Amino acid sequence: MNAVEGRWNTQQRNRGERLARARAALGAALDGKVVQSTHIVELLHQVLEPGDRVCLEGNNQKQADFLGKALTRLDPARVGGLHMLLSVLSLPEHLDVFDRGIASKLDFSFSGPQAGRLAKLAQAGKLNIGAIHTYLELFARYFVDLTPRVALVAAEMADREGNLYTGPNTEDTPAIVEATAFKSGIVIAQVNQVVDKLPRVDIPAGWVEYVVQSPNPYYIEPLFTRDPAMISEIQVLMAMMAIKGIYAEYEVERLNHGIGFDTAAIELLLPTYAAELGLKGKIARHWALNPHPALIPAIEAGFVESVHSFGSELGMENYIRARPDVFFVGPDGSMRSNRAFSQAAGHYACDMFIGSTLQIDLQGNSSTATLGRIAGFGGAPNMGADARGRRHPSSAWLKAGRQAREGRNTIPRGQKLVVQMVETFREHMAPAFVDRLDAWQLAEQAGMAIPPVMIYGDDVTHILTEEGIANLLLCRGEEEREQAIRGVAGYTPVGMGRDRRMVENLRDRGVIRRPEDLGIDKRMATRDLLAAKNMKGLVRASGGLYEPPKRFRNW
Repeated sequence: MNAVEGRWNTQQRNRGERLARARAALGAALDGKVVQSTHIVELLHQVLEPGDRVCLEGNNQKQADFLGKALTRLDPARVGGLHMLLSVLSLPEHLDVFDRGIASKLDFSFSGPQAGRLAKLAQAGKLNIGAIHTYLELFARYFVDLTPRVALVAAEMADREGNLYTGPNTEDTPAIVEATAFKSGIVIAQVNQVVDKLPRVDIPAGWVEYVVQSPNPYYIEPLFTRDPAMISEIQVLMAMMAIKGIYAEYEVERLNHGIGFDTAAIELLLPTYAAELGLKGKIARHWALNPHPALIPAIEAGFVESVHSFGSELGMENYIRARPDVFFVGPDGSMRSNRAFSQAAGHYACDMFIGSTLQIDLQGNSSTATLGRIAGFGGAPNMGADARGRRHPSSAWLKAGRQAREGRNTIPRGQKLVVQMVETFREHMAPAFVDRLDAWQLAEQAGMAIPPVMIYGDDVTHILTEEGIANLLLCRGEEEREQAIRGVAGYTPVGMGRDRRMVENLRDRGVIRRPEDLGIDKRMATRDLLAAKNMKGLVRASGGLYEPPKRFRNW
């Protein structure tokens, strides 16, 4: 090899050196690509080098937990200063590596249950946050400037050659593996089983260096299951307003829902209230959505035609298998999810995102990052953003665009509907509406370049509370926008600061609409409208195909 040739393949040569070290150290513990689980720490010591970028698969649901625990047992003197790339921080081990000095830098999307601890570690200087990404943004950077040197992923099964079967919870695996494998990186997969023949090949063996059968199946969280018994009558009222005042008004056919009880209420009102309004076949036909159990009655009623999913949901496997016309199901009978493709679908192919938040300010900016918690955003910034690159029309997109540009001499274009659906007060009577987001203070504390805003106000088209709907598309100027937000903020300090005359004027113009303006009788907003009133009702609606996790089986 001459000097010129050596200049261009340093990554490949370094990869070869790492693999050679592993072969020499593991000996008989390595059978082809299959590594004995008792030797996983030694394998990591051999293939990792100080300062490596390491992508540990931690999705909304599927977790490479065995590999994550192995990382925490590494010697920081040998492989310290790791730069961790994680979609979701959900397990203690995801932060233990920082506490123990094994890792020092973090790029991520969502932290959920680890949000409080993450904030403390950042304030203590034990971890440096590169950026808080949306999922699609993080995946994109894997292929540009955050390419993993080593990827630790999870799958259902592997064969002895190293082919992987990811099953219904494919989630982030393809994006992680492809970026790593084709940039001279090393891919290690933990699997529940090593078998002779796979149901299908989701990741080819040529992209995988090592496979280890975990002593226990990987951890998976039923994140998208909402018990209908927990839905309140206020949420039923808000769901009625959403269906009549937004879904029907714009004829929204392609959409994404958040994961709260408020959107679960909408899903459970489709076969009842929406059907009574004659909306079947006119709204909510195509979804980018995890297989929410609350969607079962709407599927059975014929409202839902297709669902492409970011990931799966525990207990829904048999139901999905029995409904291949609706879900993306392979010849093996199991669904294939893909978070990157579903994020792209939610960004470009959906006409509406409707979800919730923890705080909204007077400009309509919203965030789930509050004092003492750095929660991240997951996919909401892509779901809840107007895709400026979109060019294909739909009635909902065009109508929203006309409203946004009414009276302005601009070239015609559409706009995505982005709806924030919140009760005016959150738990512990914390107001959802604030003059200034906590995100500003968090940015100052953590040394962030910009405050961690989840959805920017100029992307938000509607704010829906128990007080009514504020259509921000119809606002002309910042003052009207502020008063529209105050007008649905209820008895929060922000709401009490409204200009009553201006709010009534906005109501006369239809910018603000109360339930009675929509022809909704509040007395009808009862739990009787829910197509299923508890988990047993969802099981019954599925014909017994849905099998809820034990924690939800309360009968």
